[in-house]
Amino acid sequence: MAYFNELPNISTVSLLKDKSRSDERILVKNIFRRAKLRTDVDRAITAYEFYTIKEGERPDIIANKFYGDPELDWVILIVNNITSIRDEWPLSNNDLNTHMIDKYGSESALAEVHHYETREIRDQYNRTVLKSGLEVDQNFVFSYTPIGGVTQDISAAGPVSNYEYERTVNDAKRVIRILKEEYVSALVSDMRSMMKYESSSQYLDRTTKETYNPKDFGI
Repeated sequence: MAYFNELPNISTVSLLKDKSRSDERILVKNIFRRAKLRTDVDRAITAYEFYTIKEGERPDIIANKFYGDPELDWVILIVNNITSIRDEWPLSNNDLNTHMIDKYGSESALAEVHHYETREIRDQYNRTVLKSGLEVDQNFVFSYTPIGGVTQDISAAGPVSNYEYERTVNDAKRVIRILKEEYVSALVSDMRSMMKYESSSQYLDRTTKETYNPKDFGI
């Protein structure tokens, strides 16, 4: 099921130069109409499994892998609330390298410090007393008093390069939710229902509504 084909239509006044009449209309797709998951399904942990996107995989490839239909790529996107493939889908290694060079200006700049993060610190019982990965200042010092010991001031900030930062951000996008196949038909049904128009002053039929003609108002 191709998502674009399911979008409802808008009858709008043509802006094409070769139109024969000022009130000539054309049908365009209503790209602002968007399907969404039912709240009960969205919150049901058992309705999903997690998947790590492999190098070069696109939404249509993953849809074909799990549902046997590449045209269900929109299910992958909606389930993960992805509205911009460019910004919210992981880049390939080559595209990521190109992105980093464009962003930071040179390969040498990738080694420069982007920010500082805590390193993990454990006590004598191997319990974590400071988590790693917390963004801090370069001179961050962690004060820690072990049981029966003396307070220690530990330099706990470590540098994260521009390269490491961009790689981490990109890799985080690789983990997505996959709606289990038994729920997909319900989502498709809900989606088709959402795409239907309700009766209004612009209503023509369940799949089409019209916009006003600005010329009727002297515009």
